[in-house]
Formats: sequence, C-alpha cells, structure tokens
Amino acid sequence: MEEKLLFELDSVYRDNMRIKGFTFGNGEKSVCIVGATRGNEVQQVFICSQLIKIFKQLEIQGKICGGKSIMVVPTVNSYSMNIGKRFWSTDNTDINRMFPGYNLGETTQRIAAGIFENINDFKYGIQFTSFYMPGSFLPHVRMMKTGFEDIELAKDFGLPYIYRRNARPYDTTTLNYNWQLWDTKAFSIYTNATDHIDILSARGAINAVLTFLHKQKIISYRCHEGYISKFIEGNELVNVKTNVAGIFIRHTNVDARVKKGDKLAEIIDPYTGTSIETIASPTNGIIFYHANQPVIYSQAILFRIIPTDELI
Repeated sequence: MEEKLLFELDSVYRDNMRIKGFTFGNGEKSVCIVGATRGNEVQQVFICSQLIKIFKQLEIQGKICGGKSIMVVPTVNSYSMNIGKRFWSTDNTDINRMFPGYNLGETTQRIAAGIFENINDFKYGIQFTSFYMPGSFLPHVRMMKTGFEDIELAKDFGLPYIYRRNARPYDTTTLNYNWQLWDTKAFSIYTNATDHIDILSARGAINAVLTFLHKQKIISYRCHEGYISKFIEGNELVNVKTNVAGIFIRHTNVDARVKKGDKLAEIIDPYTGTSIETIASPTNGIIFYHANQPVIYSQAILFRIIPTDELI
C-alpha cells in the first residue's frame, strides 16, 4: 500500500487539510474509489476504510492482478466532517457540485480541481455518495443518462437495482458526470445510510465492489456474486408526498412490499398530537426510498415506490 497526498489546503487556525489516496498494486490506473465529499457521509468513509483494509490484505496475498492499480480516497472533506457539517464550513458550498474544479477559484473549486487532476484518468470510477434529501434507499448503482453510461457493466456489481435518471443542468458539475466526460466508466453506489453506520448495507456495498473488480480482472477474489440486477428508469418511480407539514411517523421501511391503499405513514400535529394526514400507498410496489427526518414540510417526498403487479 502506498499513501499519496492528493491535495493540501493551508489553514491559519487549525492543521492543514490533507486529502489522501491509498493505492494498491501497480500498472494501469484501473479503478478509483471515492468516499465522502460531504461532511455527514460517515457511512461512505466507513465503507472506504474497510475496502482499504481488504485491499491491503489482498496485496499481501498477491491477489491484485498484475499491471492493475487501485486507488481509494476515503474523504475529500475532512474539515466539514470534523465539525459535523454537511457542506463546506465557511460558505456552505457542496464540493460535489464543483467538478472539474478551478485551481484559481473559490476554495471548494480549488479542492475539486486538486482532486480531479489526480483521479481523472482511471478506467473505472466508483463513488459512494448520498442523496440531497435525508433518507434511506434500497442499495443500488445510480447512473446519469449522458450517453456514456454502461448499463451492462453496472450489472457486474450484483446489486439489486440499477437506477438511471436524466441528467439535470446542475449535474454537470458532479464528480460522476465529469468522470464520464473524461472517459472514465463512472458509477455511484447508494447504501441505506449516510450519517450513521449501517453494517449490513455497508457489507453489501463492499461485496459489490469486490465482485465488480473480480469480474473486471483487477483482483482475484472469490465471493458471492450478488443479484441479477433489475434496471429501473427514474421516471418509473412513484413519488408519495404529504399535503401538510408536521411530525412524520413512518410505518414501513425500504424493500417492503406494499399494496395499493396500505398505510405507509401518518403526519402528526406537533401541538395537539392528533393525526392530520394518513399516507397511503397509491400503487402496488416496493419501497425504494423513504425520508427519515422527523419533521416534514408540505409537499415533501416521503416515499419513492417501484411499481409492480404483485398482488400478494
């Protein structure tokens, strides 16, 4: 294992921020794995730390294939993580909306530029990231529809779902999008946790990465190869919203099978404690996402459901 300093940000009042990459093997730049770009992505850092431990052992055992190299970058935003803040601590900007960066620009633009110039020439790019709304997901590989995405290759992760959505204008400054423009096959992996550790979904994500790398002949690793992935388009999902604001009491979890009319949640008046809205499923399906914040605003998305024809 080699520890490489990718970017260093000078600081007047605290220790410098040092963004490190951990490399394994040698030869072509085969895959780069990036963890947290935001300060609350604790699960993402944890997953990368476990992968580093595994790759270190595989390297000792000679199980990283000849002529292949792997880099893991656990976090690019340790400053915000140290103070429990999701975005950049001084101006609340999102580093994952600053790629490919600008080395003469604002602080987060310079951080993005410093990182990207070190990771923009890998064959594969894997990012562990989180959704802009707090909540839990079914584990899945997420891709943007850019014309560069590779659905068949995404199946090699063996995760239950591959999710593709149309790229929006603000997506053009994300790491995933810019990786694709620089000819890197890029994938974002979502687990069902962000600001806490979920061991079960973390293990699933780690196994998915190891399975993918084994199938690409980057490592030699015998493991369970996971699921036959189901491909879903973003516009297929059914959004379930609330009409009122209040305290959100959820009655179901991700991966639950629901029927049309099933009670999913209720909204409680925070002053009187009475139920002011019952949230029912509009369709038969599988819960793909649910919000997890205790207080919900009117018209917020509470659930996203994969519609199915299942009747039992």
